[in-house]
Amino acid sequence: MLTGVSGALLQRLQSVLNPAARLVFSVRRSEHTTPLLRELHWLKVPERIQFRLYVLTHRCLHSTAPPYPAEMLHRTADVASRRRLRSAATSTLVLPLTRRSTLGNRAFPVAASRAWNSLPASVRDIQSLPAFRQKLKLTLFSDSFAS
Repeated sequence: MLTGVSGALLQRLQSVLNPAARLVFSVRRSEHTTPLLRELHWLKVPERIQFRLYVLTHRCLHSTAPPYPAEMLHRTADVASRRRLRSAATSTLVLPLTRRSTLGNRAFPVAASRAWNSLPASVRDIQSLPAFRQKLKLTLFSDSFAS
């Protein structure tokens, strides 16, 4: 997982994606890539990473992922001490405690729970994986190219 990687590495990865967009449109190197990416409906690298994390989390919660990452995620409604809270009625995940903010926040259960809980409920509650992927991409795309 590339969640939490440095900005320098994200720039390097984006610098691979940008020439690919220029190649598709056969434009010069001096052309800006943002309109090209928007026209191709391609997500930028940080949003692509988030997209993969969201999809894996969705698959874990709906039992279509391998069991080892799914065992690390816990719904708020499944925790006995939280069943009476209002948050138990939502589809949020319990955020595990971490000791180190640098490495701990990049761990799959922490990153997945934090990302999943930040999704709008209208996206989180979609059961079908194809419909979830479509709505998620539209959400990430509109957030990325809003300006």
